[in-house]
Amino acid sequence: MKLRIFLLLITLHVLAGSLIGQTAPPASAAGQSAASPAQAPAQSDNPAKEPDDSLTTLKTTVNEVRVVFTVTDRHGRYIKDLKSNDFKVIDDAKPAELRSFRSETDLPLQVGLLVDASNSVRDRFKFEQDAAIEFLNSIIRPRYDKAFVVGFDATPEVTQDFTDSTENLSAGVRMLRAGGGTAMYDALYFACRDKLLKQAQTGPVRRAIILLSDGEDNLSHVTREEAIEMAERAEVIVYTISTNISGTKGSGDKVLERIAEATGGRSFFPFQMREMSDAFVSIQEELRSQYAIGYKPANFVADGHFRTIEILAQEKGLKVRTKKGYYAPKQ
Repeated sequence: MKLRIFLLLITLHVLAGSLIGQTAPPASAAGQSAASPAQAPAQSDNPAKEPDDSLTTLKTTVNEVRVVFTVTDRHGRYIKDLKSNDFKVIDDAKPAELRSFRSETDLPLQVGLLVDASNSVRDRFKFEQDAAIEFLNSIIRPRYDKAFVVGFDATPEVTQDFTDSTENLSAGVRMLRAGGGTAMYDALYFACRDKLLKQAQTGPVRRAIILLSDGEDNLSHVTREEAIEMAERAEVIVYTISTNISGTKGSGDKVLERIAEATGGRSFFPFQMREMSDAFVSIQEELRSQYAIGYKPANFVADGHFRTIEILAQEKGLKVRTKKGYYAPKQ
């Protein structure tokens, strides 16, 4: 009998404790509205079952810069077998921490062909069209690469939008007609902002523009530097092919050099018609002979300012060509 009474008392004691636990508010409930996120972790004895709210609201930024570059030897031949320890990266005058490195010889291409259709190039326009078509037929691979064609005089005109059909691209080039003034900077700005920057991509791609012009501009609303800045923001490499066949470099050729150099591209000056095809072949080879690196700057600040890039080859005699810098994003 005593044993039964003793067990009954224990059962009543446990039951009472359980009822008290169900009706009494948790110790932290009264002060829940006043508690800060920083105090939340201290209120849980079992973090595995109660997720830390402060972690779910934490936002981080990975400050990694990606850069494409080309390496040539003293004779201008492309060097394709280098490793990450063959380079040193300088970002805004300070050494950067290399995070990734790979040889990019087979990335999908997104290419814009910009053809000067102003009166100043009328005499050699047909030959330029033929060379451009030959280039597109050689470099665009069906279901892999895409290109578009823009002719420009006073305004840019898309004669063929993004496609992997070389037949359609050729037709787009044939549609171009010479005549009018020259708004080259506007055309470059448009191609970068409204075409390449807005083109969807499902993975890494190589963005490039081939610009055929004499470099003279007399109608643009944006400046040369504004056009270059847009190309840099769109991560576009610009290759320029001068249509000046006078035998000497003019002021327009210097403009073309400036655009190509700033974006990590090259300038070509085919003073003879047959040399234009050679320029296209060189561009095609370069687009398949590049490296890509990712690195963390030493003193990165997300302030929207322009930051310089310098990639140095450890081996003497090698020349590295890349864009001059980039614009840090704004937070």
